Amino acid sequence: MQHDVHIIGGGLAGSEAAWQLASRGFRVRLSEMRGSGETTAAHHTDGLAELVCSNSFRSDDDEKNAVGLLHYEMRQLDSLIMRAGEKARVPAGSALAVDRDVFSAEVENALRDHPNVEIVRERIDTLPTEGLTIVATGPLTAASLAESIGAATGSESLAFFDAIAPIVHHDTIDMSICWMQSRWDKRSGPGSEGKDYINCPMNKEEYLAFHQGLLDAEKSEFKEWEKDTPYFDGCMPIEVMAERGVDTLRYGPMKPVGLDDPRTATPEFPQGRWPYAVVQLRQDNKLGTLWNMVGFQTKMKYGAQVELFRTIPGLQNAEFARLGGLHRNTFLNSPLLLDRQLRLKSASNIRFAGQITGCEGYVESSAIGLLTGLMAAAELAGQSYTAPPATTAMGALLSHITGDAEAESYQPMNVNFGLFPPMHDVKKKQRKEAYTSRAKQDFSVWQSNLRSVAA
Repeated sequence: MQHDVHIIGGGLAGSEAAWQLASRGFRVRLSEMRGSGETTAAHHTDGLAELVCSNSFRSDDDEKNAVGLLHYEMRQLDSLIMRAGEKARVPAGSALAVDRDVFSAEVENALRDHPNVEIVRERIDTLPTEGLTIVATGPLTAASLAESIGAATGSESLAFFDAIAPIVHHDTIDMSICWMQSRWDKRSGPGSEGKDYINCPMNKEEYLAFHQGLLDAEKSEFKEWEKDTPYFDGCMPIEVMAERGVDTLRYGPMKPVGLDDPRTATPEFPQGRWPYAVVQLRQDNKLGTLWNMVGFQTKMKYGAQVELFRTIPGLQNAEFARLGGLHRNTFLNSPLLLDRQLRLKSASNIRFAGQITGCEGYVESSAIGLLTGLMAAAELAGQSYTAPPATTAMGALLSHITGDAEAESYQPMNVNFGLFPPMHDVKKKQRKEAYTSRAKQDFSVWQSNLRSVAA
């Protein structure tokens, strides 16, 4: 099939960009390396939009949360990723979590069935010199293509490590010790009882022993060329967090606030008391057979993981469907290298999308993929493109990537209200609602003025 746009990379960003372009009548060649005999250090399948880390798209609250607002904006633009996420949804309190296999299949089937999309299993080694191209190869870009990108940009890509959390078989969790509850009993939606997480309680002695175990555990060794590569704070390995202080985990992924251990119920406290620390597990598939250890991304060696994690109350007999892992990610210094339409300044026929631009998170990557699809569609139609306002979640994220951030200190970033134009005249307690209200209003105006583009 002759194509209008060549998309390299069939992850979340590439899949979303393909959907947006194909839905507007443009023909897309989607090149995906996996399935051609090639893979990456983190992927396990050749499915499009495979989720290699958590199965959570994080908060779905679009009234007080920046990523929830991003969900809202993407849904308004008929995002394939959000559409597939709804079909693959599993209980996760106020978060949007998915069955990763169902999710990937939904994305791939939608694109495979679209007459304007051709999916080709092939490795692309060099940047195309002609034709509109979107590079969405993610943080695990193959070495040959990464070298080509480096040659085109004239600078080396930055790099960081991304760690993967373990997954536990539900039937090996001791529910006589653990209990089901979302923090503060928060409900995920109609029919929810506020019991979406499995909670494993720890007393002080158990916690201190666990903390010491994290410090003492055998870790994966770094290769020489990896030693100076920094971690991204949003995906910090559990043992690295432990090194920051004995109570760091109790104020992070193991915080006990809002979780009542029913085993400690008394007449005075009929719901139970908060434990000293808690390990939470979140449902990872629709069947409820697999559960993800929340915030427990790790670089410990496999044997050390099994030994230490089985000291957690309720997980003494745990069997792991997947243990934690570590892989090296790369991303561009986008404020220096890309223009406001995510085009490479030295080669304007090439756009970049997704995590390789330095955004962090599934939804953020998908949103940037969506925007590159809209930008390319407008260019093909001979129309000017107006970016969403910086007051919106998509606009704030785009602004950070393409110029608001300092190039010298550019680091991966999740969407957050710190990227939005400040509202100092609004009281602090009311700012989140004010940010989302302003964003929705401005997004609605922008969307209504968005030109209808079709091939």
